[in-house]
Amino acid sequence: MSRYFEDFEVGQNFRSRGRTVTEAHLVAFAGLSGDFIELHTNEEYARLSVFGARIAPGALVFSMATGLAAQMELINETVIAFYGVDRLRFTKPVFIGDTVRLEKRVVEKKEKDEERGLVTFETSVLNQEGETVLAYRDKLLLKRKKRA
Repeated sequence: MSRYFEDFEVGQNFRSRGRTVTEAHLVAFAGLSGDFIELHTNEEYARLSVFGARIAPGALVFSMATGLAAQMELINETVIAFYGVDRLRFTKPVFIGDTVRLEKRVVEKKEKDEERGLVTFETSVLNQEGETVLAYRDKLLLKRKKRA
């Protein structure tokens, strides 16, 4: 069940389930986005890179993070808009076969008006080893509960 602005408290933590990054994800993302950079699509090229193998595009990992957040069903029916993202950092590579999950912490709440409020989350995307691979602050404009 979706939460309204009032249902969130600064300091609250949420955790998603995991999702494994597959070859199919990289192929589909390259076709959809047009991102055919060899580090993502050419095994021989990537083997000679500092990573030693192909890595998932950062934009793919971020997209998967937004999908994992939606699957948490925290705000699916109460979200008005994805308001923005700040401090986006890709801190470690994500490889085919890695499993990623989210940890979200409420860091700020701001009333906009009687119908809307802004909630800011500190979001970390972690791999199967618990290492942060992506971190950012995302802001969501949410519905407020109707006052009697």
